[in-house]
Amino acid sequence: MLFTLFFWQYKVKNNVVDFFNPVMKKEETKLLEKLKSASGKREGFQNLLNIYQQKLYLAIRKILINHDDTNDALQECCLKIWNKIDEFNGNSSLYTWMYKIAINEALMSLRKRKKFFKNEEHYNQYLQEQLQSNLEISGDEVQLLLQKAILQLPEKQRLVFNLKYYDDLKYEDIAKITDSSVGSLKASYHHAVKKIENILKQY
Repeated sequence: MLFTLFFWQYKVKNNVVDFFNPVMKKEETKLLEKLKSASGKREGFQNLLNIYQQKLYLAIRKILINHDDTNDALQECCLKIWNKIDEFNGNSSLYTWMYKIAINEALMSLRKRKKFFKNEEHYNQYLQEQLQSNLEISGDEVQLLLQKAILQLPEKQRLVFNLKYYDDLKYEDIAKITDSSVGSLKASYHHAVKKIENILKQY
């Protein structure tokens, strides 16, 4: 019941957008035409950033927590998108393809930063401190409690939970982003929800 309350508060407050509806797919088609033309690539890329940059930032931020770390990873992500856009083959939506680049960049950054800490526990403590100093979250007691609970999940469960719960992605799209099977993703999400519910009962 408590978890359901968290879910609907987030959905209403953030007005989650479906990036996979027909209108967005039509916009992606127009963007790709510009991006793959020599004369329109720069303009197309700017349009791409206008539509997706904030969403990619939030996806990375949920992994790295820290604003500066997130910005650094986002810059690397955007550079890779620019350099690799000609390799996009249409096997997934453009958004899913970019999302995979963003998530991989965030995870690489996460693992690099972990090396500067004595152990996993110390790193998670650092993330908790960063979370507490995040004014966007710390001012919202409900979201702060939920985020603290999420940080106690194993890395894969945390990632799957964020992609499914916050970004409202379909399992099929998460499978393409994480190179995982739909079955394993459903299991990870189920375990994540159960763990979060148990953690929240302690508050």
